[in-house]
Formats: sequence, C-alpha cells, structure tokens
Amino acid sequence: MIYVTGDMHGNLEKLKAACAKLKKNDTLIICGDFGFIWDGGAAEKRLLKRLGKGKYNLCFLDGSNENFYLLAGYPEAEFMGGRARNVSGRLWHLMRGEVYTIEEKKIFIFGGGESADVDSKRAQNRWYPEEMPSMEEMQRGADNLEKAGLAVDYILTHIPPGSVLAMMEKGNPEYDNLQIYLNEVAKRVKFERWIFGRMHKDRVLTPHYTAVFDQVIPLNPPDKKKRKTAAKADKVQEAAVQ
Repeated sequence: MIYVTGDMHGNLEKLKAACAKLKKNDTLIICGDFGFIWDGGAAEKRLLKRLGKGKYNLCFLDGSNENFYLLAGYPEAEFMGGRARNVSGRLWHLMRGEVYTIEEKKIFIFGGGESADVDSKRAQNRWYPEEMPSMEEMQRGADNLEKAGLAVDYILTHIPPGSVLAMMEKGNPEYDNLQIYLNEVAKRVKFERWIFGRMHKDRVLTPHYTAVFDQVIPLNPPDKKKRKTAAKADKVQEAAVQ
C-alpha cells in the first residue's frame, strides 16, 4: 500500500502515529517539511538511522522549512525508477521533478515552496535559496513528464498550483514561479489525484485536488471492497471538512 500524509516539522509523535498502520513493504510519502534533518547533531543522526530501519519505505519531498545544506549532503541513488537521496536504510528524500513507479503507480514529485516568513528567516540566517526550484529542476520535471507521456497516476507536491491556492484563499494572489510552473503541469498532464501539504489542512477540494496535514491517505486500496471502503471514508472526510 502507498500512503500520503502532510508536514511533520520534526514532530516524532506525529510521525509514529502516521506509521502505525504501515505493514511490511508499504510506502509512506510525506508532502514536505519533514523537519528531522535540521541540525546535523549526533542525536539527530541516531534518529535518522533508526527511522531507516523500518519494515516499510519512509519517503518525503522537501518543503520550504528544511535544512537544504544538510539535505544536499546525502548520496543520490536510483529509487523506484527515479533519482532520490538515501538518508538511511529505507528512509528516502524524493527529489524534485522525478517520476517514481511505486506498486505500478506513476507518481510525479515536486517539492519546495517559498517561505511565508522569508524576511524573518533571513534576519536569523535560517533562509535557504534552495527552497525555490531552479530552472534545471523545473526543466527536468518537464522532461520526465514528457517521457511519461504527460500522464501519471498521482502528483504530490508541497505547495498547490497557483490556481488551487487562489481557490482555497478565495482571492487573486500574485503567483510565484513555482505556482506558475505547477499551473502549467496541471494544464498539460493527465492525473488521477494531486495531493499537497503546505496549507496544513485536511480537505478534499475537488475529486482531483486534496490538501493533507494530519490524515494518512491510502492511494491504492488493493481490491474492490477496500476501494469502496476508501471511497466511503473520503466522502466522510469531505463532509467533515466542508
């Protein structure tokens, strides 16, 4: 099974709760702001080693609140058909613009996003320009989507496309480069479901767009009975958050 959940911000209790239902060889994907790679200290390294020893794949895409210098120090390797950084054992950083094939599902990943408190982070020397994607990363994403025939099963990002953000905030925000890029992805690529974590909400916006924070969403119920159960749960979820 593949599961998706929202930002962790280094909250170990929240991570443990999200992993509680995982079985052997399942995969959990966290939609940004992992937060456990932060100070590079000995205690952090021990924790990361322990997280990589699970019976399941623990994966995350980067958000806007990461230590990108430390993250860049982990080695790249092939993972599920794409490039990824191996943090420890079965703990992986899924990289921007990659298409992974997990349990026969094609998943496009694109992390990153501009911090809401850029000025404050700069003043405290905690801001990383790498929170926003480079042109090379965006081009790699476009190329990989072309190779996939402009069709994937799922898209997982930290921030939503600009058009979806405008719908959530009921306004006309000024789009940044990443939001514009994701708008183009939404227009050109066929996908079943797009899930993002930045908004810190559990909300089904449309049949195609879902914001996730605390919930753990199953992507691929294995049989018809479980698919019906998941669909019923989605309807309950949608009614609860509206």
